[in-house]
Amino acid sequence: MEKLVVIAVGGNSLIKDAEHSSVLDQYRACGETSDHIADIVAEGYRVVITHGNGPQVGFILLRSELAKEVLHQVPLDSCGADTQGAIGYQISQTLANELRLRGIDKSVAAIVTQTVVDAEDPGFEDPTKPIGPFYTEATAREHQDSEGWAMVEDAGRGWRRVVASPRPLEIIEEPAIRTLLEKDIIVVAVGGGGIPVIRRHDGSLEGVGAVIDKDWASCLLAKNLGAEKFILSTAVDRVSLNFGKPDQREIDRMTVAEAKGFLEEGHFPAGSMKPKIEAAIDFLEAGGQEVIITQPHLLEAAIQGRAGTHIVP
Repeated sequence: MEKLVVIAVGGNSLIKDAEHSSVLDQYRACGETSDHIADIVAEGYRVVITHGNGPQVGFILLRSELAKEVLHQVPLDSCGADTQGAIGYQISQTLANELRLRGIDKSVAAIVTQTVVDAEDPGFEDPTKPIGPFYTEATAREHQDSEGWAMVEDAGRGWRRVVASPRPLEIIEEPAIRTLLEKDIIVVAVGGGGIPVIRRHDGSLEGVGAVIDKDWASCLLAKNLGAEKFILSTAVDRVSLNFGKPDQREIDRMTVAEAKGFLEEGHFPAGSMKPKIEAAIDFLEAGGQEVIITQPHLLEAAIQGRAGTHIVP
């Protein structure tokens, strides 16, 4: 069978700027990304697409907050499910349309995906992931008292809800993803890292209020499926050292050992490139062949070795 590549599309890349954040804008952005993913399909790869959902979950939480006097508020796990459905629909439709235009006879299926986390994960005791809108201190205190939210002051911009970000352990729908791949169907899955769930003592599942890092969940899926390549599509052409400084330097290629060294030197911020580099290292140490980090419009050139940052064992 053709080689398998897992492509993780950043949720922010579906929203170009504050002036282009409507559903139609996001659909068009999905269409542009799908055009570039179709290039990889045309190269002969089997493809699994994952995606972020941070801004989209924030929109749902803000709508929920504004409408709380007339409608129930939306739990965080349901926000994840809602965004998986909406973004999965947009990616699968735009990609199927693009493939049809190219005469490529392949189906695309989006799966609402649950990801198991440990109920004892330290992240639940120390939530750190900011989500949703900014609040005044008074409103933040109200949410703390009424809903039990953990709230923190965010760099002078207001107060925000913070939630746990536990490590992903298991992808519930993985057997279904494997079955679709065996049928030569392109799969969209693990949106936003998956809906976080825990296993009860009887083996049943229960959703929890958390946010799973999309890059780590995508890495887990790529490892479990035995993908040869793992692509992290983000907002920069290449990974850089000393990012934003006068001596910034882009990296075309680095080994796992070099990536570990750069991490130790503090080149990759925790809220930006660090989880991508850590996930890349984990994937390669588990037997993957290559990780590529680049922008969506460079996907074809990157997989041909002409763009992006390539990380190898």
